Amino acid sequence: MISILDYGAGNLKSVVNAFRYLGCEVEITNDAQRLMQSQAAVLPGVGSFGDAASCLEKSGLWQPVLDYIAGGRPFLGICLGMQLLFQESEESPGVQGLGVFPGKICRIPDGEGLKIPHIGWNSLDQKIGTGLLRGIPEESYVYFVHSYYLHTPQREIVSACTQYGVTIDASVESGNVFGAQFHPEKSGQTGLLMLKNFADIAKNGTNR
Repeated sequence: MISILDYGAGNLKSVVNAFRYLGCEVEITNDAQRLMQSQAAVLPGVGSFGDAASCLEKSGLWQPVLDYIAGGRPFLGICLGMQLLFQESEESPGVQGLGVFPGKICRIPDGEGLKIPHIGWNSLDQKIGTGLLRGIPEESYVYFVHSYYLHTPQREIVSACTQYGVTIDASVESGNVFGAQFHPEKSGQTGLLMLKNFADIAKNGTNR
């Protein structure tokens, strides 16, 4: 069972539909006990960093998410859900993220010809070929919707980058934890393969 976490700040339907299309058993839950019983968990996210952090705390899932990650089972953060894995964001000064990894979420700088928010398809410069990216061709295109981006000093966890005025850390991977700034559930066959990779990790217990 893959748990899709409903904490009041996630776009759940498209994520659930994508996993079900792949034949995966999924459930939407805001129950900590159900989370702890699942093989894998997904944290989607839409809206602002501060609102999402507040919703996660009020839902009672903040500490269970940290406990789940510490327990070693596969965990995937999508878009704002990935950003929440880090320490802080320029979008919401003074608000702390989960702090699973070091890093700050920064606003995409205004630039000539660039529209903010960044909405559309960008190619990935892959750094790691395991985890979500196993079997994904180089420079594959995925779908982004965001105004803020990750830059982490822990460069070894960055599995792919993209360019949109600046270098954006587009996905991360470390042990059992994965993150995607883009939306794999909206990224066609490439995104479906990524979600299948995640489901396989949950089933087989390895990302290699």
